[in-house]
Amino acid sequence: MESDRTNQPSRATGRRAVLGAAMLGAGGAVLGLPSAAQAGTRTAGSGGRGLKSLPVPTIIGHRGASGYRPEHTFGSYDLALELGADIVEAGDLVPTKDGHLVCRHEPEIGGTTDVASHPEFAGRKTTKVLDGVSVTGWFTEDFTLAELKTLRAVERIPANRPHNTLYNGRWEIPTFEEVLKWQDARTRERGRQVWIYPELKHPTYFRRLGLDPEQRVAKLLRKYGKDTRNSPVVLQSFEPTSIQRLNRIVDNPLVVLLDAAGTRPYDFVATGDPRTVADLVTPKGLREIAGYAQGIGPTLDLVIPKKSDGTLGEPTRLVADAHKVGLILHPYTMRNENPFLPAEFRKGSDPDGYGDVFGAYRTYFATGIDGVFTDNADTGVLARADFLGH
Repeated sequence: MESDRTNQPSRATGRRAVLGAAMLGAGGAVLGLPSAAQAGTRTAGSGGRGLKSLPVPTIIGHRGASGYRPEHTFGSYDLALELGADIVEAGDLVPTKDGHLVCRHEPEIGGTTDVASHPEFAGRKTTKVLDGVSVTGWFTEDFTLAELKTLRAVERIPANRPHNTLYNGRWEIPTFEEVLKWQDARTRERGRQVWIYPELKHPTYFRRLGLDPEQRVAKLLRKYGKDTRNSPVVLQSFEPTSIQRLNRIVDNPLVVLLDAAGTRPYDFVATGDPRTVADLVTPKGLREIAGYAQGIGPTLDLVIPKKSDGTLGEPTRLVADAHKVGLILHPYTMRNENPFLPAEFRKGSDPDGYGDVFGAYRTYFATGIDGVFTDNADTGVLARADFLGH
């Protein structure tokens, strides 16, 4: 997600099981969980079509299983499925110089690939203004697909995930078309539908470069017959006007991502729209979103704000207000490591140490959210079973 850029650099600590919370099993259960009756209708999908076929709360593998493998690689996507993710966020879509869509967290790839070690690309390093922010590095739109395919993915936050660096250099950058083929192959192999949840990154920026992301996504979805209301592809963006554009050209489920309350979506900045995210999460703003989207992807802080000491405060009305107008909520992002957890759920200060993430899940699930993005799908699946009393 957009606001996940912040790293937490500090010293790494001792050994951690590769599958982390998957090893916790029943030992990860927490006390005082709401019963299935208290959870109301929050049970597994009941055979409906489209989004209604998914378990609730839905566990969304954030960039795959990025808690355990370098993000946006087929290694990460495959592991997310193995760990029980209901949907895989494959991937964050950015275009190449020759118009292909590839899966990277950002168009700047210095932190997620080995591009810096390729002397032939040293001259491509540059500084650009991306959504009003000066960024220095290497950008996908300056590379052809063939050139990007010579690079390999690396761990984005090694201070928090030193064990993931074991897999640096193993996987190449996937294209969105390859992801669509992977989705079909895994669906056949597993005997059940595999869902994906791609995000269009910086659409205003790329549209100004003549690399229209919405049309490119729509063309590929139509090519593979995945552009209908019940298609297993949920599209998301931080720019509401991008979702509005998609609403006019495909019938897929659509989700508006929402950053911190005081921020403005960049398309609003570009068009002079003075509204902030705080305006979008009002009943009026949510009604407007419900006119062209099926859901919202807010930060967890929009669901439960943090107090000045980093602990959780009281939940907002966002869940109730969104549900009132028919929107689902898939907030982001749950991670196992201490620095990413609310203060009361941390255990020690080790940057790669795990805190009481099950307690955090329980608290967020109790607000009535419909699902959550997580870097650790196995932890999310166990937390959901605890919550539902399974």
